[in-house]
Amino acid sequence: MDFDTARPHPARVYDWMIGGKENFPADREAARRILELNPDSRRSFVENRRFLGRVVRHLVDQGVRQFLDIGAGLPASGNVHEIAHAVAPDTRVVYVDHDEIVLAHARALMARSDMVRVVGGDATRPQEILEEPVVRDFIDWSQPVGLLMVALLHFVSDADDPARIVGTFRDALPTGSFLAISHGGVEGWEDRKEQIRKASQAYVRTRAEIAGLFAGFELVEPGMVDLALWRPTDPDADPTPTGLYGGVGRLPI
Repeated sequence: MDFDTARPHPARVYDWMIGGKENFPADREAARRILELNPDSRRSFVENRRFLGRVVRHLVDQGVRQFLDIGAGLPASGNVHEIAHAVAPDTRVVYVDHDEIVLAHARALMARSDMVRVVGGDATRPQEILEEPVVRDFIDWSQPVGLLMVALLHFVSDADDPARIVGTFRDALPTGSFLAISHGGVEGWEDRKEQIRKASQAYVRTRAEIAGLFAGFELVEPGMVDLALWRPTDPDADPTPTGLYGGVGRLPI
Protein backbone atom coordinates (compact mmCIF):
# COMPACT_ATOMS: atom_id res chain seq x y z
CA MET A 1 0.00 0.00 0.00
CA ASP A 2 1.16 3.55 -0.81
CA PHE A 3 1.21 6.25 1.88
CA ASP A 4 4.06 8.42 0.60
CA THR A 5 2.88 12.03 0.33
CA ALA A 6 6.31 13.23 -0.82
CA ARG A 7 5.71 11.62 -4.22
CA PRO A 8 2.80 12.53 -6.47
CA HIS A 9 0.04 9.97 -6.75
CA PRO A 10 -2.29 9.83 -9.77
CA ALA A 11 -5.44 9.81 -7.64
CA ARG A 12 -4.39 12.95 -5.78
CA VAL A 13 -3.22 14.71 -8.97
CA TYR A 14 -6.62 13.89 -10.46
CA ASP A 15 -8.28 15.25 -7.32
CA TRP A 16 -6.48 18.59 -7.70
CA MET A 17 -7.29 18.79 -11.40
CA ILE A 18 -11.04 18.48 -10.80
CA GLY A 19 -11.02 20.97 -7.92
CA GLY A 20 -10.63 18.64 -4.94
CA LYS A 21 -8.78 19.36 -1.70
CA GLU A 22 -7.33 15.95 -0.83
CA ASN A 23 -3.89 16.48 -2.34
CA PHE A 24 -0.37 17.46 -1.30
CA PRO A 25 2.37 19.76 -2.63
CA ALA A 26 3.98 16.97 -4.67
CA ASP A 27 0.64 16.26 -6.34
CA ARG A 28 0.04 19.91 -7.14
CA GLU A 29 3.52 20.27 -8.60
CA ALA A 30 2.95 17.21 -10.80
CA ALA A 31 -0.36 18.70 -11.95
CA ARG A 32 1.35 21.95 -12.86
CA ARG A 33 3.92 20.05 -14.94
CA ILE A 34 1.09 18.35 -16.82
CA LEU A 35 -0.54 21.72 -17.46
CA GLU A 36 2.75 23.07 -18.79
CA LEU A 37 2.82 20.24 -21.32
CA ASN A 38 -0.83 20.65 -22.22
CA PRO A 39 -2.71 23.70 -20.90
CA ASP A 40 -6.02 22.02 -21.85
CA SER A 41 -5.38 18.91 -19.79
CA ARG A 42 -7.58 20.03 -16.89
CA ARG A 43 -10.57 19.71 -19.21
CA SER A 44 -9.53 16.13 -19.97
CA PHE A 45 -9.69 15.29 -16.26
CA VAL A 46 -13.12 16.90 -15.92
CA GLU A 47 -14.43 15.14 -19.04
CA ASN A 48 -13.15 11.85 -17.67
CA ARG A 49 -15.30 12.33 -14.58
CA ARG A 50 -18.30 13.14 -16.74
CA PHE A 51 -17.65 10.05 -18.84
CA LEU A 52 -17.74 7.94 -15.69
CA GLY A 53 -21.12 9.38 -14.78
CA ARG A 54 -22.59 8.70 -18.21
CA VAL A 55 -21.24 5.15 -18.18
CA VAL A 56 -22.74 4.34 -14.79
CA ARG A 57 -26.14 5.73 -15.78
CA HIS A 58 -26.07 3.75 -19.02
CA LEU A 59 -25.18 0.50 -17.27
CA VAL A 60 -27.86 0.99 -14.62
CA ASP A 61 -30.33 1.56 -17.47
CA GLN A 62 -29.12 -1.77 -18.89
CA GLY A 63 -30.01 -3.50 -15.64
CA VAL A 64 -26.58 -3.67 -14.01
CA ARG A 65 -26.94 -3.68 -10.23
CA GLN A 66 -23.35 -4.22 -9.13
CA PHE A 67 -20.13 -2.41 -9.93
CA LEU A 68 -16.48 -3.21 -9.34
CA ASP A 69 -14.48 0.02 -9.62
CA ILE A 70 -10.75 -0.70 -9.95
CA GLY A 71 -8.46 2.23 -9.18
CA ALA A 72 -11.41 4.18 -7.81
CA GLY A 73 -9.42 7.20 -6.64
CA LEU A 74 -10.47 9.78 -4.09
CA PRO A 75 -14.18 10.35 -3.48
CA ALA A 76 -15.51 13.36 -5.38
CA SER A 77 -18.79 14.74 -6.57
CA GLY A 78 -20.62 12.11 -8.58
CA ASN A 79 -19.25 8.91 -7.08
CA VAL A 80 -20.32 5.65 -8.70
CA HIS A 81 -22.61 4.63 -5.86
CA GLU A 82 -24.26 8.06 -5.72
CA ILE A 83 -25.08 7.99 -9.42
CA ALA A 84 -26.30 4.39 -9.32
CA HIS A 85 -28.32 4.74 -6.11
CA ALA A 86 -30.17 7.77 -7.46
CA VAL A 87 -31.82 5.36 -9.90
CA ALA A 88 -31.44 1.95 -8.27
CA PRO A 89 -30.80 2.07 -4.50
CA ASP A 90 -30.21 -1.70 -4.40
CA THR A 91 -27.03 -1.41 -6.49
CA ARG A 92 -23.89 -2.86 -4.91
CA VAL A 93 -20.58 -1.06 -5.42
CA VAL A 94 -17.08 -2.21 -4.50
CA TYR A 95 -14.30 0.36 -4.74
CA VAL A 96 -10.73 -0.89 -5.04
CA ASP A 97 -7.57 1.20 -4.69
CA HIS A 98 -4.01 0.72 -3.47
CA ASP A 99 -3.39 4.16 -1.93
CA GLU A 100 -3.89 4.32 1.84
CA ILE A 101 -5.01 7.96 1.79
CA VAL A 102 -7.59 7.15 -0.87
CA LEU A 103 -8.79 4.17 1.15
CA ALA A 104 -9.08 6.17 4.38
CA HIS A 105 -11.18 8.89 2.76
CA ALA A 106 -13.28 6.40 0.85
CA ARG A 107 -14.04 4.29 3.91
CA ALA A 108 -15.09 7.34 5.91
CA LEU A 109 -17.50 8.42 3.19
CA MET A 110 -18.76 5.04 2.09
CA ALA A 111 -19.47 3.85 5.63
CA ARG A 112 -22.79 5.63 5.28
CA SER A 113 -24.14 2.97 2.90
CA ASP A 114 -24.68 -0.75 3.43
CA MET A 115 -24.52 -1.21 -0.34
CA VAL A 116 -20.91 -0.03 -0.66
CA ARG A 117 -17.60 -1.66 0.19
CA VAL A 118 -14.03 -0.33 -0.02
CA VAL A 119 -11.04 -2.66 -0.26
CA GLY A 120 -7.32 -2.32 -0.80
CA GLY A 121 -5.88 -3.93 -3.89
CA ASP A 122 -3.23 -3.54 -6.57
CA ALA A 123 -4.62 -3.47 -10.11
CA THR A 124 -1.50 -5.20 -11.41
CA ARG A 125 -2.46 -8.23 -9.28
CA PRO A 126 -5.99 -8.88 -10.51
CA GLN A 127 -6.27 -12.42 -9.19
CA GLU A 128 -5.57 -11.17 -5.66
CA ILE A 129 -8.38 -8.63 -6.03
CA LEU A 130 -10.78 -11.31 -7.25
CA GLU A 131 -9.86 -13.54 -4.31
CA GLU A 132 -10.27 -10.73 -1.76
CA PRO A 133 -13.14 -11.90 0.53
CA VAL A 134 -15.24 -8.74 0.14
CA VAL A 135 -14.96 -8.84 -3.64
CA ARG A 136 -15.65 -12.56 -3.72
CA ASP A 137 -18.64 -12.49 -1.37
CA PHE A 138 -20.28 -9.06 -1.76
CA ILE A 139 -20.48 -9.33 -5.54
CA ASP A 140 -22.95 -11.89 -6.88
CA TRP A 141 -20.83 -13.57 -9.54
CA SER A 142 -23.87 -15.20 -11.13
CA GLN A 143 -25.20 -11.78 -12.20
CA PRO A 144 -23.78 -9.15 -14.59
CA VAL A 145 -21.11 -6.84 -13.20
CA GLY A 146 -20.09 -3.38 -14.35
CA LEU A 147 -16.28 -3.45 -14.29
CA LEU A 148 -14.88 0.08 -14.27
CA MET A 149 -11.29 0.82 -15.26
CA VAL A 150 -11.60 4.54 -15.73
CA ALA A 151 -8.31 6.45 -16.08
CA LEU A 152 -6.53 3.40 -14.70
CA LEU A 153 -4.74 1.41 -17.38
CA HIS A 154 -2.61 4.26 -18.65
CA PHE A 155 -0.83 4.02 -15.29
CA VAL A 156 0.05 0.40 -16.03
CA SER A 157 3.35 -0.17 -17.82
CA ASP A 158 3.78 -2.46 -20.79
CA ALA A 159 5.82 -4.72 -18.51
CA ASP A 160 2.81 -5.12 -16.19
CA ASP A 161 0.70 -5.87 -19.29
CA PRO A 162 -2.68 -4.12 -19.12
CA ALA A 163 -4.18 -6.71 -21.50
CA ARG A 164 -3.30 -9.44 -18.99
CA ILE A 165 -5.01 -7.50 -16.22
CA VAL A 166 -8.20 -6.99 -18.23
CA GLY A 167 -8.14 -10.60 -19.37
CA THR A 168 -7.96 -11.93 -15.82
CA PHE A 169 -11.03 -9.93 -14.83
CA ARG A 170 -12.82 -10.80 -18.08
CA ASP A 171 -12.40 -14.51 -17.45
CA ALA A 172 -14.04 -14.10 -14.02
CA LEU A 173 -17.00 -12.01 -15.16
CA PRO A 174 -20.44 -13.50 -15.77
CA THR A 175 -21.78 -13.21 -19.32
CA GLY A 176 -23.75 -10.03 -19.84
CA SER A 177 -21.24 -8.03 -17.80
CA PHE A 178 -19.77 -4.75 -19.01
CA LEU A 179 -16.27 -3.26 -19.07
CA ALA A 180 -15.67 0.51 -19.17
CA ILE A 181 -12.23 1.91 -19.96
CA SER A 182 -10.88 5.42 -20.40
CA HIS A 183 -7.25 5.80 -21.40
CA GLY A 184 -4.84 8.49 -22.53
CA GLY A 185 -4.15 8.47 -26.27
CA VAL A 186 -0.81 9.13 -27.91
CA GLU A 187 -2.09 10.58 -31.18
CA GLY A 188 -0.53 13.99 -31.66
CA TRP A 189 1.91 13.40 -28.83
CA GLU A 190 4.15 10.73 -30.35
CA ASP A 191 7.28 12.83 -29.95
CA ARG A 192 6.52 13.62 -26.31
CA LYS A 193 5.60 10.23 -24.88
CA GLU A 194 8.54 10.26 -22.47
CA GLN A 195 7.77 13.80 -21.33
CA ILE A 196 4.19 12.78 -20.66
CA ARG A 197 5.30 9.74 -18.71
CA LYS A 198 7.65 11.77 -16.52
CA ALA A 199 5.11 14.51 -15.89
CA SER A 200 2.03 12.36 -15.30
CA GLN A 201 3.33 8.81 -14.70
CA ALA A 202 1.08 7.82 -17.62
CA TYR A 203 1.82 5.40 -20.45
CA VAL A 204 -0.21 6.85 -23.30
CA ARG A 205 -1.08 4.39 -26.08
CA THR A 206 -2.43 4.35 -29.61
CA ARG A 207 -6.13 4.05 -30.31
CA ALA A 208 -5.55 0.53 -31.68
CA GLU A 209 -3.69 -0.52 -28.54
CA ILE A 210 -6.48 0.79 -26.33
CA ALA A 211 -9.15 -0.89 -28.46
CA GLY A 212 -7.26 -4.15 -28.06
CA LEU A 213 -7.95 -4.06 -24.33
CA PHE A 214 -11.59 -4.86 -25.13
CA ALA A 215 -10.67 -8.28 -26.54
CA GLY A 216 -13.53 -10.69 -25.85
CA PHE A 217 -16.06 -7.86 -25.39
CA GLU A 218 -18.49 -6.37 -27.88
CA LEU A 219 -18.19 -2.58 -27.95
CA VAL A 220 -21.51 -0.82 -27.47
CA GLU A 221 -22.33 2.24 -29.57
CA PRO A 222 -20.64 4.57 -30.34
CA GLY A 223 -17.62 2.29 -29.91
CA MET A 224 -14.32 3.54 -28.57
CA VAL A 225 -14.18 7.28 -29.14
CA ASP A 226 -12.84 10.45 -27.61
CA LEU A 227 -14.47 10.87 -24.20
CA ALA A 228 -16.24 14.03 -25.31
CA LEU A 229 -18.07 12.00 -27.97
CA TRP A 230 -19.20 9.04 -25.84
CA ARG A 231 -22.99 9.45 -25.51
CA PRO A 232 -22.92 13.16 -24.57
CA THR A 233 -26.08 14.27 -22.77
CA ASP A 234 -25.50 18.02 -22.94
CA PRO A 235 -26.42 19.42 -26.38
CA ASP A 236 -24.00 22.29 -25.74
CA ALA A 237 -21.10 20.02 -24.74
CA ASP A 238 -17.70 20.93 -26.15
CA PRO A 239 -16.84 18.36 -28.88
CA THR A 240 -13.17 19.36 -28.92
CA PRO A 241 -11.01 16.21 -28.50
CA THR A 242 -9.76 15.59 -24.97
CA GLY A 243 -6.91 13.26 -25.89
CA LEU A 244 -8.56 10.51 -23.84
CA TYR A 245 -10.36 7.57 -25.43
CA GLY A 246 -13.24 5.78 -23.79
CA GLY A 247 -15.57 2.92 -24.49
CA VAL A 248 -17.84 0.29 -23.00
CA GLY A 249 -17.81 -3.36 -23.96
CA ARG A 250 -20.33 -6.10 -23.19
CA LEU A 251 -19.35 -9.69 -22.52
CA PRO A 252 -21.48 -11.72 -24.93
CA ILE A 253 -24.03 -14.15 -23.55
